[in-house]
Amino acid sequence: MNMNNPLVKPFDTPFGVPPFDQINADHFVPGVKANIEAARKEVDAIVDSQEEPTFQNTIEALEYSGDQLGLSTSILFNLNSAETSDEIQKIAMDLSPELTAFQNDIMQNEELFNRVKKVHDQKSELNLTTEQSTLLEKTYKGFLRSGAGLGETDKQRYREISTQLSELTLKFGEHVLAETNRYELLIENEEDLAGLPQYAKDAAAHLAKSSGKEGWMINLQAPSYIPFMEHADSRELREELFKAYMTKCVKNDEFDNQDLIRTIVSLRAELVKLLGYDNYATYVLEERMAKTVEGVGQLQEELLEKSLGRAKAEVEEIKAFVKELGHDIELQRWDWAYYSEKLKKKKYNVSDELLKPYFQLDKCIAGVFAVAEKLYGLQFTPNSDLPVYHEDVNVYEVHDGSGKLMALFYADFFPRKGKRGGAWMTNYREQQIINGKERRPVVSIVCNFTPPSPDTPSLLTFDEVNTLFHEFGHALHSILAEGSYSSISGTNVYWDFVELPSQIMENWLLEKECLDLFAEHYQTGEAIPQALIDNLIRASKYHQAYQTLRQLSFGILDMKWHTINTEDDIASVLEFEKEAFAKTELFPEVSGACMSTQFSHIFAGGYGAGYYSYKWAEVLDADAFSYFKEEGTFNKEVAASFRDNILSKGGSEHPMELYKRFRGKEPSIEALLERSGLTDE
Repeated sequence: MNMNNPLVKPFDTPFGVPPFDQINADHFVPGVKANIEAARKEVDAIVDSQEEPTFQNTIEALEYSGDQLGLSTSILFNLNSAETSDEIQKIAMDLSPELTAFQNDIMQNEELFNRVKKVHDQKSELNLTTEQSTLLEKTYKGFLRSGAGLGETDKQRYREISTQLSELTLKFGEHVLAETNRYELLIENEEDLAGLPQYAKDAAAHLAKSSGKEGWMINLQAPSYIPFMEHADSRELREELFKAYMTKCVKNDEFDNQDLIRTIVSLRAELVKLLGYDNYATYVLEERMAKTVEGVGQLQEELLEKSLGRAKAEVEEIKAFVKELGHDIELQRWDWAYYSEKLKKKKYNVSDELLKPYFQLDKCIAGVFAVAEKLYGLQFTPNSDLPVYHEDVNVYEVHDGSGKLMALFYADFFPRKGKRGGAWMTNYREQQIINGKERRPVVSIVCNFTPPSPDTPSLLTFDEVNTLFHEFGHALHSILAEGSYSSISGTNVYWDFVELPSQIMENWLLEKECLDLFAEHYQTGEAIPQALIDNLIRASKYHQAYQTLRQLSFGILDMKWHTINTEDDIASVLEFEKEAFAKTELFPEVSGACMSTQFSHIFAGGYGAGYYSYKWAEVLDADAFSYFKEEGTFNKEVAASFRDNILSKGGSEHPMELYKRFRGKEPSIEALLERSGLTDE
């Protein structure tokens, strides 16, 4: 083992944070391979033990094994999302099969499974804590769900499929990133920018200049794409941009994802059939609050019934507005954001142009920190001495009211070529306790916000501020973790529960008490006017039926992809998607447009058969926040209960038990319907 490789030994850094300044791409392959071998020896020691299997020498020992491997791979795969390159992508692709093979070696090791099973068979006699019982159950089921009970032929096929899937899902994400990066709309005639607010023009000019071009540039990153679609008067250019965005990875070229989708879904179906499940969704939902395909379908149908008629009415309202403006057009998808934004401004006198000056990024960060302090007593202190993977990244030490270090928090906000689109929270290290010693987490949020321009600081749209609060909610779930075992600590919970801590944070943004903490004009220092807050709150239900229908359509598409059988022949990805969207479609079909081929959540992330989770968690977060509203937005007792029963507990108990302990009852859909304006009049 090369001990000069910083990945193969405990990190020699303050707080043991990742040594980004010591790591280069050449370290990953030898480092990860060495860590695989070290982890293999740790597992072999458990298998070879002559002692009778116990919770401590088998379940806990397995939980603690492979620690350095986990730390090194978290760096590799997080960088592959946030600061990648051709070299990093190749390394991730090359190492993924080896990591999957190693995981299969563990989970299909018959002797190891027998030890785990022996402990599981005597669980009622072991006097375990609730957390220990959860870990035991999760470990045992994890072996079964990974093929431990299969015969040798099926085990081998399981290994082949899982290895293939690890490669294909990575490739899917790489294609989406490459397609996003390769499109650029260069505008040389300033008249084509008509309608764009000044901030969007400045950003477009800055983007062109930074690319060595004259004029104004629009690309497919959200901070560039969305303002253009919402404000540009040029319908022709909106159409071009929309089609570029919606035809990603469906052009029958080197970045086409259609065959990848067919292969991924058929392999997932085959994999779970080996384990005795009808389809991939059934397999996934066994470990979810929703439990069954029927349970998901019931929620989707209920929300569809409440939103479809209203969404159609919202579209009709826009069509009438278009006529009122004297525009003789058939409303198309590339028109929706443009006219919707205009009508919103007319009805509520609220727009990004009016709001952005009050949402300077630095102030918004201070604001979300202030919310965390008021609710949970947390303090965030910048530490510029810690190594980072890019100069845009800021690091903070997080302490609680007693001065205890709770976490290291990394924040990375601006788009760049090496970063995939969207926003996400991740960990470089999970919270856990080993041998009585606690290790606090290293937490990161990564976003793609409007960057500063030469004349203006980073000013966020309201949606971007919402995203900041959302991802920060995920971060709090890790920061406040108080478990013993990393695999069931922090955000390691049922997937349809993981969005509760993130989505509930968004609710504070529509509270004056919260906005008063940070929303002030970046030039004058004037607090956001009460009238603008009132308009913002009034506008919060605007087109909620349309948004609900859109989210439902993605969830329905996801479930359709993951309830196919191995013998199903997907002749056309486009036709398959069209059938899935049929019930929710409100616009004329756009030839070649395809969501599936860029649906990284389900084909490159962890949301396969789980995209419904956003709506499921909305039921939870609306119900939970209604409790805060009853008792006071920053009520210390309610916040303490949410922290103690939800945020600190991770996945140590079934989420419904945790929720009921916080709320005193099971969640009701009524709060969500009311918040979204979907209650019957």
